[in-house]
Amino acid sequence: MAIQRRFHAKSTDANGIYKKIRQNGPKHASFWTGTRVSLLVLMALAACSAGWLFLLWGDDITETLVWQSEIVQLPRVFKVPCSEDYNKHKRYPGCTPQTCGRAVTDHVVTREEASALRRLAERGLSVGGSDGGASILDLHSGALSMGKQFVNIYRYFGDQIKEIFSEEDFHLYRDVRGRIQQVIAETFGLDASLLYLTKPTFFSRINSSAAKTTHDEYWHPHIDKETYGSFDYTSLLYLSDYRTDFGGGRFVFMDADGNRTVEPRVGRVSFFSSGSENLHRVEKVEWGTRFAITVSFTCNPAHAINDPTLP
Repeated sequence: MAIQRRFHAKSTDANGIYKKIRQNGPKHASFWTGTRVSLLVLMALAACSAGWLFLLWGDDITETLVWQSEIVQLPRVFKVPCSEDYNKHKRYPGCTPQTCGRAVTDHVVTREEASALRRLAERGLSVGGSDGGASILDLHSGALSMGKQFVNIYRYFGDQIKEIFSEEDFHLYRDVRGRIQQVIAETFGLDASLLYLTKPTFFSRINSSAAKTTHDEYWHPHIDKETYGSFDYTSLLYLSDYRTDFGGGRFVFMDADGNRTVEPRVGRVSFFSSGSENLHRVEKVEWGTRFAITVSFTCNPAHAINDPTLP
């Protein structure tokens, strides 16, 4: 395909594709460029609250909430007391967390649907990818990891984007997003119409390659509500299997009394309230490749984003 020939220029024409990336990357993916600053702030904020937890528990997992081999039908809910974080922001009745916690289900997205979404991610990331171990594809903003920065995949490839994605891809993505929104609303007792998709919502591909920039350092402890003030509920849809497709890479909740993990399984949805009651990190991937989608929700309509559409 023309796309593949163009991507091949990455290794053969340093004055071609990379010149265009240097020119267009920053203005085409300003949100993701800005996350470098956010990550540094995040690391500083998390250091104090998380440091003593590392001293207590280190990297040891003290409890596995859900194993990869399990199949969880109805959401398995683990309640935790809400933090004070939500008091720092405007409250939205019927949406702002009143009951906090974390939950897991394997009944919202089928393995076949998750595998189709993984193929979507693989196609998009095949024409880009980070020089380090962590790459993202954001269908909403168009941000795609490329080398040490980001480009806008829609602007960069123009009409050729239809050689990568199809309308069926985007229809499935929107449908799955809606189902995740609904299960979050039902589990936390919310009015689903008051819950809005927000940014960043993106595919991630993580392998064991060494980090080249701060964008590749995905393993730092952090709190979503502190990093992105708009977040109220965070979800992860796993597109690969722990121990089969990759090792390491488990999501870890860092509680005062221990580290608790959910083992990834294709089609598994893990979701939680976004405040400091759910301080978390991701283990470094030791081998293989971990694919997932982070789908983020806010109660503030001013921070809502639309579902993506194929240009």
